[in-house]
Amino acid sequence: MDYYEILGVGKDATKDEIKKAFRTKARQYHPDVNKAPDAEEKFKKLGKAYETLSDDSKRELYDRYGEDGLKNAGYTQGPFDFGFGDINDIFSQFFGGFDFGTSGGFSTRGNPNSSRRGDDLRYDIELEFEEAIFGIEKEIKIKHLEPCESCAGSGLDKNVKDITCKTCGGRGQVQQTMKTPLGAFTTVGACPSCHGTGRDPSACCKKCKGSGLVEKEKTLKIKIPKGVDDNSKIRISGEGDMGRNGGRSGDLYLVIHVKPSKIFERLNNDIFSNLQITMPQAVLGDKVIVETLDGKKEISVPKGIKNLEKLCLKGFGVPNLGNSEHRGNHYVTISITTPDKLSSKEEELWRQLFELSKKEKLNDKEGIVEKIKSSFAK
Repeated sequence: MDYYEILGVGKDATKDEIKKAFRTKARQYHPDVNKAPDAEEKFKKLGKAYETLSDDSKRELYDRYGEDGLKNAGYTQGPFDFGFGDINDIFSQFFGGFDFGTSGGFSTRGNPNSSRRGDDLRYDIELEFEEAIFGIEKEIKIKHLEPCESCAGSGLDKNVKDITCKTCGGRGQVQQTMKTPLGAFTTVGACPSCHGTGRDPSACCKKCKGSGLVEKEKTLKIKIPKGVDDNSKIRISGEGDMGRNGGRSGDLYLVIHVKPSKIFERLNNDIFSNLQITMPQAVLGDKVIVETLDGKKEISVPKGIKNLEKLCLKGFGVPNLGNSEHRGNHYVTISITTPDKLSSKEEELWRQLFELSKKEKLNDKEGIVEKIKSSFAK
């Protein structure tokens, strides 16, 4: 399905051209005007095409990856997948805010008295490097919506007996006739006085203004598990905003930010650090003390170790998230240093070592030459 073809515009069409094309075709295929069997389906496709191409980010995704790109990015709504939910929003731009329903007529934008899930909340928390490795319990303060104590979450003033909206008689809807370029339509929309609740606005709770919810601060003790990493997310069920009209509460999402360490670097569950040793230590080997996540530890540097070679400390890395008994490794990168200054005695010793190494190399060469001569003599 080509959205540009559905609207009858080119791929370089401007937003105004796309809007004009949709307006024209919407009049043509609206099911209340066009009684052809396929009119409703074409009208849905028009809404889907316009909803995508009128949004810069969605249009860019569609141009690059097609409909699959939109789906992978999470741009879907309900069972219709860009169906009437989006057509309602689009159609309201042209025809006064009333929604097109699945039955071919107009309806309200959903029942305001229906239960709704509360919003999810985000809380950013900063941890020291070691706190993220070994876990910690933190106390945090959040603000979220809870039931209003004054009205017990009902949103109604307890002292008001008659709560029925006088405008709509408690139905939450009013009927009116509206003239549009498509002709006259009898529409049913939300009551302008009570906004669809069916309740008299004067009966609303003064503290929460009829919402039934108020913002409160709450202290939570949060257990950070071992092995969390930078930008890890932890979901705390039910600690978001309270739902409305009996809907369940949203969730609280902790976003972890880990401070860098001055000693260690982390890659997944492995830890990396550097160790400087001298030339004699590299040549002769040595036992040295290194810093690990578990404190200082003695390790053996083998003879003849090379610069930038790594030594592995198995099981001294980061605990696996969810299974802290298993840990990654700690890799120590060796850096061999050369002295900046030498005493006269040190310089003499290095010179002797240098001359000795030259003689050994010369002897090796002479030995090779003698072997070659011997082989020719045979």
